[in-house]
Amino acid sequence: MKRFLAFTAAAALSFSPAAAQQTAAESGVQKPVLEIGGGGRPVGEAWARSPVYAANGMAATAHPLASQIAIDILKKGGTAVDAAIAANAALGLMEPTGNGIGGDLFAIIWDPKTQKLYGLNASGKSPMGTSYDEFIKQLDGRKTIPPFGPLPVTVPGTVDGWFEMHERFGKLSMADILAPTIDYANEGHPIAPVIGYYFGRNLKRFEENLDMIGEFDNARATYFADGPPEEGKIFKNPDLASTLTKIGQGGRDVFYKGEIARTMDAYFKRIGGNLRYEDFAAHSSIWVEPGCVTYRKGYELCELPPNSQGFAALQMANILKNIDLAQYPRGSAEVLHYITEAKRLAFEDVARFYADPDMSPAPLDWLLSDEYGKERFALIDPAKASPEFGPGEPKLEGEGDTTYLTVADKDGMMVSLIQSNYRGMGSGLVADGLGFMFQDRGELYSLDPAHPNVYAPGKRPFQTIIPAFMKKDGQPYMSFGLMGGGMQPQGHVQVMINMVDYSMNLQQAGDAARLNHDGGRQPTDDLTGTGADLLGTLHVEPGISEETVERLKAMGHKVKRVDNGVMFGGYQAVVRDPETGVYIGATEMRKDGQALGY
Repeated sequence: MKRFLAFTAAAALSFSPAAAQQTAAESGVQKPVLEIGGGGRPVGEAWARSPVYAANGMAATAHPLASQIAIDILKKGGTAVDAAIAANAALGLMEPTGNGIGGDLFAIIWDPKTQKLYGLNASGKSPMGTSYDEFIKQLDGRKTIPPFGPLPVTVPGTVDGWFEMHERFGKLSMADILAPTIDYANEGHPIAPVIGYYFGRNLKRFEENLDMIGEFDNARATYFADGPPEEGKIFKNPDLASTLTKIGQGGRDVFYKGEIARTMDAYFKRIGGNLRYEDFAAHSSIWVEPGCVTYRKGYELCELPPNSQGFAALQMANILKNIDLAQYPRGSAEVLHYITEAKRLAFEDVARFYADPDMSPAPLDWLLSDEYGKERFALIDPAKASPEFGPGEPKLEGEGDTTYLTVADKDGMMVSLIQSNYRGMGSGLVADGLGFMFQDRGELYSLDPAHPNVYAPGKRPFQTIIPAFMKKDGQPYMSFGLMGGGMQPQGHVQVMINMVDYSMNLQQAGDAARLNHDGGRQPTDDLTGTGADLLGTLHVEPGISEETVERLKAMGHKVKRVDNGVMFGGYQAVVRDPETGVYIGATEMRKDGQALGY
């Protein structure tokens, strides 16, 4: 195992004093520089901790208290879906820097009764009453959709997604499922360290864009009454407690057709936004068929189809299975080069074809075919980075903050769930007395009338959030995900490679140093990609050796080392041992999360 790792424990734990001071300055807290490395381990790599093993159930989320809530729900007889909803509700309170009921949700569910994977797309649409021409006028000369304020807000899909999953796979009442979060919202909980850091970043961005946001008093009162909530401080959100209580008692209709919908309608009318009661009342989630591709050694990677970017990970897997990566050390320039070029090739197609399938269907069978994977792989020069790739010709990326969680129960049900407000906490808008912020997912429409992802009324935007699942020899194996905008498909593939090609355990596969390639054409560009940085920048973590970095630069890559982990995502995973049925859980160091079982 160790011979495959080009980075050492010391390199993985190396600490840059300058980077530490910069990170501390960004968070507003000055900390002493620690010129000391980590300790050793009797088993496994020194840069990872042990996975968690349990026989009856497992939960891995981005907050320890949310994981505890999920396990408590399982112990009460709830299904993995019940526990996932409970954990998601808790994260909307405890990690509002990445998610909440003002955003969208996607899920992949393995149902042991039917022996089938189910996919749920709980993403919302643009306002039905605002035409393309009207929307362009509202942009007032801007060439891109703003990230804050009312213009990028689309209908929140999360609550409907909860009820869709619950009706098909739930057991406990929604009131019981939401009760733990309601208690924490009323009584308070202490802020976790990474979440406190993100609170500070979000408030800074909001205050720099107050003119764009417009109404910010509600958000300030809900989240920032005393400045950004800091690590260890007790945070309460009684407005959210009231909203969740109404949802638990009144069901989805109270949110989309009842009291809450009318409050949201009145709020957007008051601030000059486009969403109306009719948009909320018309919303519904859709069940979709997950797509799967075989990688190697009997492993299949499964993702959700557009309007999400999930199939980008499948395209990467189809490209990379044409090269035996295990012939090279894991941290070598060769492996990073192939992963990066495969990402660039896949994302060219993302930018060209991925959009709301109801309005702009993509040639998915062709994009996921083995033949097309071979064609794209043949474009990779093994010795150097290609200056430019283009999208394929059918025969016919942005920053995001998100939460990912996974739960498995004693019966074998496994839930892979991702939920987000998109950019940071979202739009900066909180409706009167509701206690949650609206997403800014509509920033991801294109303004090119010829683009499949162009803005249109009643249309779902391109989505970055993607849950993942893996099968082994046709059987359910791994429910996992990795949050963070365009990092997500790249991260899914890197975790898969770590496990399948390099035999890392579940925890090591997430803790190992990652790359994040940024650049190339985006789904928000016009079809020419004019102005895009087509080569892009390859960001790497400290665990990638300096020798590898220099070799990558010599191959033509623009490489930047990033020390603070922010852009490399947040991983959670659960594996079910196919022989014993025992669950294995893992989270990672880049977030506050925890894996728990019983």
